[in-house]
Amino acid sequence: MHHPPAARVLVASAFATAALLTATACSVAFPDAAPSAPGSTRSRATAPSSAEPRALTEEQVRAALISEADLGEPWMPTQGAATWRDRLLKADTDDPDCHRLLDVLYTEEVFGAATGPHAVVGLDDGYHETQLRYRVAAHRPADADRTLAWLRALPGRCERFTAVTRSGDEQRVHVTGLPLPNAGDARQGLRVTLSGETADGEPTFLTVEVAAVRVGEHTISLTNGGQGDVPADATWKAVELGTQRLTEIRKQGRVEI
Repeated sequence: MHHPPAARVLVASAFATAALLTATACSVAFPDAAPSAPGSTRSRATAPSSAEPRALTEEQVRAALISEADLGEPWMPTQGAATWRDRLLKADTDDPDCHRLLDVLYTEEVFGAATGPHAVVGLDDGYHETQLRYRVAAHRPADADRTLAWLRALPGRCERFTAVTRSGDEQRVHVTGLPLPNAGDARQGLRVTLSGETADGEPTFLTVEVAAVRVGEHTISLTNGGQGDVPADATWKAVELGTQRLTEIRKQGRVEI
């Protein structure tokens, strides 16, 4: 399948110099709490702007969300949490990283708690009976990159493992990488499948796609899952369009006070 190239991510502007601090309008900025590397002579005043979170209002963050109109038919606003979430994703396994992955699939919070305004939208594909949850949030780049590195290692660390649901049913879990558009500053995708059967012998199957993208000091994360066919083009399109939208909103500049 051919996909249009992803929009280029614009690099955040440099810090304002000391002389500009006398201006009446100022930008909301939060200094990076991470200490300088040992032996570094670079002062905080000369640090690159990427170390400083760039504030967006709650309205801007909501505007960065995608909608059913972006994905087209048969997508619609969600009708509520899918029943398979509790049935199959509330499960335990021995390996801590694999257990953490199951928790992420259930909570649908890939990057964890946000450090600033965040917004979420849920969408349903009634034809394929899949559900997509899309989230935009503020995170420190170093924290977001650690999460991306963890996701990147999972196809090797948790490629195949067994999980046990709350009802005692065993699920065979398979984790692979998922191609994503070349969007944002960093990104990682996963495709996770669970297969097994209930105590009554009923077969179970679930596929969940996970996409995580960092755009400066903000993140985009989504899960797209269902018990049947989960078309990968919806995940691809959501990441591509969503990253473009967030990038354009960030171009509006910092919030003035």
